[in-house]
Amino acid sequence: MENNKKLIGTLAGLVLSAFTLNAQDINITVKGSRDVEKATRLTESPKIVDTVMPTPVVDYPRMQLNYQTAITVDTIEPAGVKIVDKLPQIYHSYAKIGIGTELMPLGEFYFNNTRSRKYKYGVHLQHLSSFGYMDNYAPSSFDRSKGRIYGGITEKKYDLMGELRYRNEGFQYYGFLNDSIARDSISQRFNDVGFAINFDGHKKDSGNLNYHVGIDYNRFNTLKPSVDSIQDWRTIEDYFAVKSGLWYKWGDDIFAMDFDVKYNGYQFGIPDTNLFVDTGIVNRNTVVSLRPTVTTYAYGNKLKAIVGFDFTIDANTKSKAYIYPLAEVKYSLFNDILIPYASITGGLQQNTFKSLSTINQFILPNVELRNEHKAIDFRAGIKGTISKNVGFNIGGSFAHLKNMALFVSDTLHAYRNQFTVIYDTLNRAQLEGSIYFQAKEKLKVDLMGRYNSYMLINNTYAWNMPTLEFGGRARYNLFNKVVTQLDVMFMSGRKALVYAQEPDTQLENNQYAKNLGLATDINLSIEYLYNNRISAFVQLNNAASQRYMRWYNYPVQPFQFMGGFTFKF
Repeated sequence: MENNKKLIGTLAGLVLSAFTLNAQDINITVKGSRDVEKATRLTESPKIVDTVMPTPVVDYPRMQLNYQTAITVDTIEPAGVKIVDKLPQIYHSYAKIGIGTELMPLGEFYFNNTRSRKYKYGVHLQHLSSFGYMDNYAPSSFDRSKGRIYGGITEKKYDLMGELRYRNEGFQYYGFLNDSIARDSISQRFNDVGFAINFDGHKKDSGNLNYHVGIDYNRFNTLKPSVDSIQDWRTIEDYFAVKSGLWYKWGDDIFAMDFDVKYNGYQFGIPDTNLFVDTGIVNRNTVVSLRPTVTTYAYGNKLKAIVGFDFTIDANTKSKAYIYPLAEVKYSLFNDILIPYASITGGLQQNTFKSLSTINQFILPNVELRNEHKAIDFRAGIKGTISKNVGFNIGGSFAHLKNMALFVSDTLHAYRNQFTVIYDTLNRAQLEGSIYFQAKEKLKVDLMGRYNSYMLINNTYAWNMPTLEFGGRARYNLFNKVVTQLDVMFMSGRKALVYAQEPDTQLENNQYAKNLGLATDINLSIEYLYNNRISAFVQLNNAASQRYMRWYNYPVQPFQFMGGFTFKF
């Protein structure tokens, strides 16, 4: 052991001596420290630096003034959301039946499809008749029946709708004092049947051109004489129309153009021949209209303006062409509280025997037909809302009309007191106003008044047309159980042309004008809703029992009472 220790010590001494000798011969080793910066990655891309250095721009901001502002937030009534497990039930059918004084039955029936996004179809039938008399006057019964069948398809890009319609109406020319005359000798009947088809394209993309095409046909005829040899001596009228339109939206503007062709063929009796005091008449009337317009919106849709014209060809006995202005503008003030508006328009109205008989059913079956030429119609006014429940409309208009149809008693048919049609040129000025009030679904009130002023060339007055008109309607719903509705109507200033001196008659410009007096009509209806499917109703027609003259020597029916029931199933 001792020898081993000596050997290890000798070896260690030799190694240490060797290292010492090498250090003295090569270099001197010293201790020290050096800081090395961390490496970083360049994130910028290489770029060329211009040698021209830009001059820095010094910005001196403007001083700002502080204003004390007040912010007012309008109170918005929260919307009520009704959570239901399922939608209320809709019924396919609705029926209304009733009976009134003077043996007056009433029947009405509706049938339609329920909720559907694609299909729509239904049927509507209605009948009303009266077998009563008016004291001392000729028989005055009537019956009115009409029906309509409709259906259609609604798609994302188009709508296709069609309908068939029928109307049959019988009445008597009762406007004279003779209660013993035979009913059949003064009877008349209108038959009206037609159809319509309409196609509307409504692509939502503003870059597409949308269009509308519609076809309408109607045949209207009067009662066929009972004697075979004179069966041609009645009115037969065929009406056919094609109505089309295009519209294209470009920015805030809508470019549109309507093109309509309307034909009406009217014939009474045999042309160029006479039957007693009647003369055969044939009238072929075509009206072609082209109406290009541009509709624009501005100032956040507060301003709406329509500009265009109406180019119309009247191909009646002589062909004439007219150009009518079409301009309308309205502006919304104070968030639709006030909306002033103005328009300048015109147009040609095609008069048909059907349209004239709708105004006065007691006209002769052979009348002259002229188209009404409205050279200019200027309207201006302001409408708006006073509160969330009250709104109004006040305005006035001035129109220059040529071939305005006026109804006057026919001297050749005085024994039946029928009316013929005469035409005149006139200026008509109107002032009108309306106001409405609505308290949710409980109470609704509408009031309207109009003053008319006429200035004619050939006639003293605008015969049978009122100077002052007033109408009103009020509807009240009590606890969704009792619904009451009141309708009132007043007309005054109407005068009829007569041919001899009578009471309340004055002679002016060699024409006898008879004052028809004040027309007052008040109707009241009350309906009791037993449940969602059954109700009972009561109607009081002409509640004031005023036998005013609607036309010369044609008093209206006096007070009438009607009651009945309605059903949903």
